[in-house]
Amino acid sequence: MKNIVLKTNELTKKYKNFIALDKVNLTIEKGDIYGLIGRNGAGKTTLMKIISTLSSKTDGEFELFECNNKNASEVKRRIGCLIENPAFYPNMSAYDNLKYYAIQKGIVDINQINEALKLVGLENVKKKKFKNFSLGMKQRLAIALAVMDHPDFIILDEPINGLDPIGISDLRNTFKTLNEQRGITILISSHILSELYALATKFCIIEHGKVIKELTKEELDLECSKCICIKTDDTKKAAIILEKELKTTNYKVIDQREIRLYDYLDHANQVNKALATNDVNVMSIIETGISLEDYFITILKEAN
Repeated sequence: MKNIVLKTNELTKKYKNFIALDKVNLTIEKGDIYGLIGRNGAGKTTLMKIISTLSSKTDGEFELFECNNKNASEVKRRIGCLIENPAFYPNMSAYDNLKYYAIQKGIVDINQINEALKLVGLENVKKKKFKNFSLGMKQRLAIALAVMDHPDFIILDEPINGLDPIGISDLRNTFKTLNEQRGITILISSHILSELYALATKFCIIEHGKVIKELTKEELDLECSKCICIKTDDTKKAAIILEKELKTTNYKVIDQREIRLYDYLDHANQVNKALATNDVNVMSIIETGISLEDYFITILKEAN
């Protein structure tokens, strides 16, 4: 059984008449790269700020490393975060900027600065002034700050937005290194779904402050995988025929009119014949798949 890094229970945040978080329940286990997905204003940043103690909750509870939120300050040192861009000094070098924050954090071992810079690939430009950094380099320096005091859990809010493909690839590799070699659990949000898919092991879809769906990468792959989509007015009878005549249970009833069959791919005619022969009214039958973008859009539409 994995150790739980974060668990929320009915976590709620209200601003007068606006509910930013609405009874959020989610669980992040040690070793997860947990992808948080949602539109602007969905509640992602609010959730991250509460967890990192930058904001207070209105109701509900959350536990960090099995300590409840009342004792969250005791485990705060085990958390690194990049929620809003840190205020780096433009005329100071990367090294000196981190040294400034190291003093503030009470870090005695100055070697941790060099370790953090090396981890994000900035060891060769540590004397370069921050104002001369590219956007990708600035993001990597911010991540170096987040991991400088060896956290067990890092929280990253839209860390790859605005980066070019090379910058995105570099950061993706950095996050994987942090997770696989350092054992750091990561909570990350992004609007670039393809990149989040390439990185995350679990996903949470949030809309209007509510958790709409929480699923693993394997479950997401199943939801988006190639299948035969069968439209019929009697899914119950169709399911019986699939099992009785075609000897398969590898299907999913989506609603009263749709079944997705994950067997007999490229043999839709055989499936259609079996259903028609047994008096199942097939309105349409097509081989299909669904993109990540289409899947998330469909989930959000269903939630509204």
